[in-house]
This record gives sequence, C-alpha cells and structure tokens, in this order.
Amino acid sequence: MKPVCPFVKAARPDDASLKKLGENQNKHQAGHEGKAKQQESGESASISPKCPFGYDSQTFKIGPFSCMICQALLFESSRCVPCSHVYCKACISRFKDCPLCGADIEKIEADTNLQNVVDRFIEGHARIKRSQVNTDEEEVPGEKKTVIYEDVSLDRGAFLVQQAMRAFRAHNIESAKSRLSICAEDIREQMGRMGNTSELCSQLGAVLGSLGDCCRAMGDAGSAVSYFEESVNFLLKVPNDDLEITHTLSVSLNKIGDLRYYDGDLQAARSYYFQSLNVRRDAIKNHPNASSQILDVAVSLAKVADVDRNIGNEDTAIEGFQEAVKLLESMKLNSEDVALEQRRLSVLEFLNNQLAQKQADSAP
Repeated sequence: MKPVCPFVKAARPDDASLKKLGENQNKHQAGHEGKAKQQESGESASISPKCPFGYDSQTFKIGPFSCMICQALLFESSRCVPCSHVYCKACISRFKDCPLCGADIEKIEADTNLQNVVDRFIEGHARIKRSQVNTDEEEVPGEKKTVIYEDVSLDRGAFLVQQAMRAFRAHNIESAKSRLSICAEDIREQMGRMGNTSELCSQLGAVLGSLGDCCRAMGDAGSAVSYFEESVNFLLKVPNDDLEITHTLSVSLNKIGDLRYYDGDLQAARSYYFQSLNVRRDAIKNHPNASSQILDVAVSLAKVADVDRNIGNEDTAIEGFQEAVKLLESMKLNSEDVALEQRRLSVLEFLNNQLAQKQADSAP
C-alpha cells in the first residue's frame, strides 16, 4: 500500500467557527482534482504534490509524527525514560506512568531530532508552490511532458486547524496556538498576493478568534482581547449575509465583552455585548426563521440586560430580560433540534430567574 499525505485531503475542522476555512479549502482541492482527472491519460498532468517524506494524497495518516494522548502532531516532543515512548511535553507531563506501556517514568527528555522532523514535515508542504500546467498549448507527439505540482498552501491550513483543535480539546494549548499561528501566517501571505478577499478575511477572522481562545485558556487576557479584536476587524470586511460568519463575528464580540466584564469594566463590556446584539438582530432580518439566530439574539439580550442591572439600569434590564423571554417562548423547533432545545430551556431558566429576583426584591 502506498504511503499517504495528510495535507491534500485534510478533514474539515471540528470547531464550528472554523467551518468556512475547511469548506473553502475543500473547494480549492476539488478544483485541482477535476483538472487531474481530465488529464489522467496523458504523461503530463497537474497532480497532487509529492510529500518530502514520501506520502501520497489518498488518505489521512501522520503515524509516528502524532502524540497518542492528544491525537495531534507532536509539539515539544518528549521521550520517556526508560521506555523511550514519545509524546508532546504538555501531554506526558500529566502522567507518572507511560500511557502506552505502563512503565514508571523516571524522567522526561526532549527529543529535538524528532521534533525537527515534525517541523520539516509541516514546512515541506508549505513550500510546494508551483505554477499550473498550461492546458492551452498544443500537444506535440512524442514530447516528454513535465509534471508540475499544485499549490497546497490552502490544504495545509485546513490540516493545521484540525491538528490545533485536537490539541486544544486535549488541553495542549501551546501546541494549538503554534499550529494556528502558522495557519494565520499562511493566510496573511496569501492576502499579500491576492488582497483582502472575503474568503481570506473570513478564514483569518476564524483562525484569529481561535488564537484568542488559546490565549484566554492560558490566562493571557490582554493577548486574547487583541486577537478577538483583530478577528472582528477582518470579519467585518465580509458580507453579512452568511449566517456562520455572522455567528463567528458576534461570538468574538461577546468574548471581548466577557473579558472586559471579568476585568470589572462594565461599560466596555456592555458596548461589546450591544455590538454583538446588533449583529445578531441584523442576521434575524435576513434569516427570520433561523432558530439558532433567534437563540443567539436572546443570549445577547440577556448579556446586555445583566450588565444593565449591575450598573443600576434596572428598568432597562427588565425590558431586556422580558424581550428575550418572549423570543424564546415563540421559538418553534423541530424534533431533531435536541441540542437547541436544551440550550433554549437553559437560557429561558436563567431569564426567568432574573425576573423572579426582581419580583422578590420588590415584594414588601
């Protein structure tokens, strides 16, 4: 069986806010595959790029370059002594026994040689950027044709995002941040060549938002806010008729508001929550029957009202809570929308508790 390259058919990222990145890159790949199929019978074709380590493009495997614990590419590769099994440093540091063989871990040593191979594994694919075959030229009988490889920089981005999400879910935050930073750099390079297209702005906005999540998980609120703000700036360049982009934009605004709220700056928090609310209200105008958008508006109303109550605007807060309750009570969900129904009931319970608290405070 031929070895395989993970970069060309990278699976779409699991995180919803990065869905557009995966979809656009899959379209990019599909276009190349179509050209290759049209030229299968000839000696010359635009084919999937060769991996510098011998993989091809049919299935997804990273084998010895992955960590068994987080299931992502190795980051800060570390070898257990004496068993010699290798994991990410952040992953294995949580164990006293080797997860693979059960041996007592006497010490952990950095495996710089293996990590260099992993880094070259990523870097090698990014540099396969060649021009396409000119299909307009007439074929010359007997002429030896040259194979020209495709640009896979986009496919690498989808792969890195997938690896980052795996690492993030396994609490290997440094690994996730590293992969996302490389992906963001790739997109910026493409913007330098192609300009701030809607596709690239949406991709970069999603990746920057995930970088903000990494910084927030690491306790670096300042950097998190910077990433979220930059994410917002790029997502605002994208037409607002895409529900997923709208959701990502409003989430980034809410996350900035949350960080300001926890920092005690309630006025700034309200400003960001209110911006998110306006984005979500506009989305409902374009998609009045989208249940997820109605739920998003209710959540934003609750956030704004909560701040209003904390800064002493009680009447405005009650109006916000009541509007959100009416929205949620009027929602019509299909039987398969179980997750949405659970979230609706959770938000509705919070809102009713807030209104009940007001009544209790007003009672003689």
